Amino acid sequence: MSAGVVRETVLSTLREALNDAKAKRELNLTIDPPLILDVPKKESWGDLATTLAMNLSSSERRAPMEIAQIIAKCLLPAHGDVLERADVAPPGFINLTVKRNLWFRVLTEIEAHGSEYGSSSLGNGQRVLLEFVSANPTGPLHMGHGRGAAVGGALANLLRRVGYEVDTEFYINDAGRQVRLMAASVTAVQNQTPVPEDGYRGAYIVDLANRLRETQNAGLNVGQIGKLACEEMLKNINIDLQAFRLTFDRWFSEQKELFDSGKVEQALKTLKDKGLLEERDGALWFKSSVFGDDKDRVVKKQDDEFTYLASDIAYHRDKLERRDKRGRGYDLLINIWGADHHGYIPRMEAAVQAFGYPKDRLHVVLVQIVNLLRGGQRITMSKRAGEMVTLKEVIEEVGADAAKFIFLTRRADSQLDFDLELAKRQSAENPVYYVQYAHARVASLFRVAAERRVPIPSTAEVDWSVLDSPDDLSLIKPLADYPSMLEASAKALEPHRLTYYLQDLAGRLHTYYYKHRILPPVLEGELERHDTLKPLAAEGDQDRKREVLTPALTAARLCLFRGVQTVIRNGLEILGVSAPERM
Repeated sequence: MSAGVVRETVLSTLREALNDAKAKRELNLTIDPPLILDVPKKESWGDLATTLAMNLSSSERRAPMEIAQIIAKCLLPAHGDVLERADVAPPGFINLTVKRNLWFRVLTEIEAHGSEYGSSSLGNGQRVLLEFVSANPTGPLHMGHGRGAAVGGALANLLRRVGYEVDTEFYINDAGRQVRLMAASVTAVQNQTPVPEDGYRGAYIVDLANRLRETQNAGLNVGQIGKLACEEMLKNINIDLQAFRLTFDRWFSEQKELFDSGKVEQALKTLKDKGLLEERDGALWFKSSVFGDDKDRVVKKQDDEFTYLASDIAYHRDKLERRDKRGRGYDLLINIWGADHHGYIPRMEAAVQAFGYPKDRLHVVLVQIVNLLRGGQRITMSKRAGEMVTLKEVIEEVGADAAKFIFLTRRADSQLDFDLELAKRQSAENPVYYVQYAHARVASLFRVAAERRVPIPSTAEVDWSVLDSPDDLSLIKPLADYPSMLEASAKALEPHRLTYYLQDLAGRLHTYYYKHRILPPVLEGELERHDTLKPLAAEGDQDRKREVLTPALTAARLCLFRGVQTVIRNGLEILGVSAPERM
């Protein structure tokens, strides 16, 4: 699919105008300039704008305003079937106003593509490995993990929608010191002795120790007890993720797939052969400073224990190396980490480069902390875990839909306030309810229309000329922007943009609904008796009551609302949030 019928048509028109200017020798066009369209900051400036003239100024050796005037002159009147106006504004913008009829083709495009509307080939089939959550199996998932899970799940769906081939992976840190501490903590609780000072505590450790009570007299060593404890915690983590409606394509074990397989030793040997490992003071150092890190890093300590970096180096090599026709060898690695791992990024970029890959094969999305609130007051303790609020508790209280959507209402690297009471509220203040209600509202309209045998035609049968108010275009224009918004979000690795978009679109639909009739008054009364968002009505009510509704106008507005509903449903699907028919 394309990036949208309106944008593609206008871009094609711009290309023709450039060719026309070149044929007339008004422009040299020694370079093939990128054609980019943006939405002007003010609606009065037009529908779309381009900086094409400014981009050509250097190669053409002329002022941007002069170039803009030439292009605008070639655009009109030759392309009057596409453009209403082409205005030039300092320092060289070309502001374009699109013909009204072209906007209605957006609804036809949405009807034709349905659930695939917004899809594109931007990724061109590039293979992406998206690794996220990857919580140590030494405790339950907390709010920070939940936010990372929401971001990762939405980003995977988003990238797939625009043409990337995405695999998701949970990296299990089941090797090393934390596993031994887990075993020591469980054993201490079982034996009613003090938990080690740096061990794990909380109600979940007591529960885990009780579930593993049989290990007390089974003659198991520390490593075996730690393995059993981590496996039990991993089961709980998976249960919580399933409740969050999130699955992974693969679970990757640090112990089995890196240490037991010998891949850590192999990776370090390769670095040593490249002259990138060095022994100092009895330890083994990776010369990461060669690749821009602020200092070299230890991969094997004086006591012969490997650091986390050693297995991470092997892990990223394993992701990048081609093993067979389809095995690993990913084109792009995306890791979602907590914001406290910011300083770790240069080390992993160094590792990627050390094995001969460009630095930009790795992208890291950092996720900031979540402040949990109840009615505006911060919550710091959990009833069950003792020292944290678990993701399981939040899902049980507000549901997976609300949790996911709210986790995605801000940039991943910005701190987020999550208010439990707001997340449960059935009102316009609750962002997920506000968006889901827009979808359900349209579904209600169609149910009532079907019950009363009001025809719902296809877009080919609609007389679009009856949609002659500015409010109609105000609802259609964001639908036209949906494909390009998805591509921009994917390029920036920012799925939160979709929650902004959906809230804006839902707001436009609710406003339109209260200002304009969709169904005849008697039928709409059936809906209004159950309208929980009635406070949104405000000042449009009187105009709505005076409005004359013809069958042609009903048909056109139903088709318009169906297009909005489709886009809301598609967007919610990417976020991993349900689109209910009834609320």
